[in-house]
Parts: sequence; structure tokens; C-alpha cells
Amino acid sequence: MTDPEDLATRVREGELRIHELEEHTDHDTAAEARRLFVEGETGTDLESIGDYTFPAERADPNIENMIGAAQIPMGIVGPVDVNGEETGANDGGAADGEHYLPLATTEGALLASVNRGLGVIRTAGGADARVTKNGMTRAPVFRVKGVAEAAETVEWVNDNFDVLADAAESTTSHGELLDVEPYVVGDSVYLRFAYDTKDAMGMNMATIATGEACEIVESETPASLVALSGNLCSDKKPAAINAVEGRGRSVTADVLIPGELVEERLHTTADAIAEANTRKNLTGSAKAGSLGFNAHAANVVAAAFLATGQDEAQVVEAANTITTMDARRREDGTADLYASVSLASLEVGTVGGGTKLPTQSEALEILGLRGGGDPAGSNADALAEIIAVGALAGELSLLAALASRHLASAHEDLGR
Repeated sequence: MTDPEDLATRVREGELRIHELEEHTDHDTAAEARRLFVEGETGTDLESIGDYTFPAERADPNIENMIGAAQIPMGIVGPVDVNGEETGANDGGAADGEHYLPLATTEGALLASVNRGLGVIRTAGGADARVTKNGMTRAPVFRVKGVAEAAETVEWVNDNFDVLADAAESTTSHGELLDVEPYVVGDSVYLRFAYDTKDAMGMNMATIATGEACEIVESETPASLVALSGNLCSDKKPAAINAVEGRGRSVTADVLIPGELVEERLHTTADAIAEANTRKNLTGSAKAGSLGFNAHAANVVAAAFLATGQDEAQVVEAANTITTMDARRREDGTADLYASVSLASLEVGTVGGGTKLPTQSEALEILGLRGGGDPAGSNADALAEIIAVGALAGELSLLAALASRHLASAHEDLGR
């Protein structure tokens, strides 16, 4: 085995570049050599960063210049009681029943709050959840001479969907092209490709498939490809198109909570929670120009993403969630609480990417959703539904705390 001290010295002296270490030794020794180099350069002790439990080689597809691992506390909430949509498979259908949801976060009181909401949802008989739309997008931008060539390109694309589908799907054994939506801005033509990527989050799959289809567009139309991503996708940034059209999975979860249960467990009323939601999440968000009309849905999404190996940067799209709360009157005048969250663009997968890392793989195993589902896509659908119910619980708990004016005291009680 190559001495890591020697490798660190060779990097320090410029004989080796820091990204070349795996060419001279195994992955764990390379990581150790980098730590030694960084410790020498910065005077920092990296003992905790270097204390990881999986072979560094397992992380090779997921990171470059590895020095160790970031350790984030992980807990579980639940059971998450989901009345999911059965998709006709054995244990691989969309979420149905009770699941424990792993969440990784550094925010104290988050899991306690979500658990409070989940307890109320369970007592109310569970939440309904459905994936209503599915489509991972990639939108290349093409250059044309003007509007005449733009119209010619759009006409060809609209008339030749099957040709584009054959080209795109030739690159993958799982992905399916669902739609190609053209947009014209002056001498730019954008084509928003949407794919069913089954149990993969599918960003890489969509990119490779779209690249193949773009070659056909260039050969058959006046358009010249400028960039494989023209930001109409739109990935990892706030975008109204994702809030309206969706990206990844669009999923909604809802629950009807009896008024007595709201008062007993949440210490407020359906009317008070509905008013808080309207004035805070709807009117307040509109005044702020927000794309998200919710209290803190991104909190649950981010914690679930970190725990289960999703692309954490895509939390920004999931944050455009809309939360609704409505007081529904019975004949006797008692108000029950209808609560829902609608996540237009929740980009999740149970295969590929970070889901293969040991810690994240174990977290998916807790959910019973590790790997591909039967039928294909059902595991990722189930994960989306469970996360949505977790987000619903978080919204319910926080809005109740605000309506009852218990938010500050709850943090004080938990010492957070």
C-alpha cells in the first residue's frame, strides 16, 4: 500500500495533483492522503471527517477529491400513515399503509414537530396521497435566423414526435419520452422534453436522451443547438414553469381532521388554522412574490433528501409547494379542518445517484423502497407520496403552533 504521508508530500510539492491520487493508490488511502494534505495546509484536525464507515470506492460515482464524509444527525418520524394509490403490484406499489420516514437535519424541533402532525393525521385515519403527474424535463435551446425558421422548426418537431422518441429512447432501457413542448423567443427555439424515468430521478437519463434527439433536430431543421440545457427545464433554481407545469413528480396529500381532534391535540381550532394559513401562506406569500405558498415544506423535503440520497439542490423546486387549509362546517356548526399540500415538482428516485450510498440505501430500506419497484416507477411514486404526507404533517404542526401562539414556547421547551 502506498504511504499516504508520501502522497500528501508529493501533492504539496506539486508532483501530483490532488485529483490524481486514485491513479496511484486505493480510494481510502487517497482520501487519507488528501486529509493529511489539508491538515498540513490549514492546521485543521480532520479526525471526524475521516471517521466514515463505508469504503471510499463506493462514493466514487458521487464525489471527486474525497476527504471523508459529512455526518448529519438522522432520525425517524412516523409511522407515516398513507392511504396511497395501489398500482397493482405486490409490495412494490405506491405508498399504502404505515412507514417510518428517515430525516437528516441539524434543525432542532423539526422532527418533533413533524411527529406531532403525523400523530394527528394517524388518529384522523391517515392521509390520502397521489402522484398526479410525472415528467423529468430537459430543455435545450437552438439558434435560428428568425421567426420563419423558428416556425419551421416547431412545425417539424410537432409533426415528428415519434422520430424524436425513437432517438431519445435508444439511449435508455427504462426512460420513455412523454412530450416535447416548443417555446420561441425571437431567434431562439427551446424544446422542453419530458420523460417518464421510472424509479430513477432521471436527470442524467433525460440529458443523455435529449442529446441524442437534438442531433435529429439539427439534421432535419434549420435550428442549431446552442446549449443542451436552456434553463426552461428548469433545474435547481426557482422557476414558475415548474410550479405550473411540474417537474419530476407532482404529488398532493390531504387529510380531514375532526374539529374535536384539532382542539384536543393541536390546542387551537380549524378556523384559527385556516385563517393563519390564508394570511400567512397565501396572502403573505403573494405579497412577497414567492413561488412557494407554504410554511416550511422545504424543511421536510430537504431532510428526506439528505437521508435517502436525493439531489439536495433540487429542494429549491420542491419549495414551490402550495398549502391549503379550510374549515369545513358540519350540520351542527362544528368546523373540521381540511388540510393539503401540493408539491408540483418533487424530484425523487430510489435507484441511481446518491441512493446507492450505504447510509442512504439503508434509509430507503427502512421505507421498504430500496431499488426499483414492481411495476417500474412505483417505488419512486411511493417515496414521493410519503414525503408529501411528511410535509403535510410539518405544515399542520407549524400552523397550529402559530395559530395557538405556541411556536416560541415549543422551541423553548425543547431547548432549541
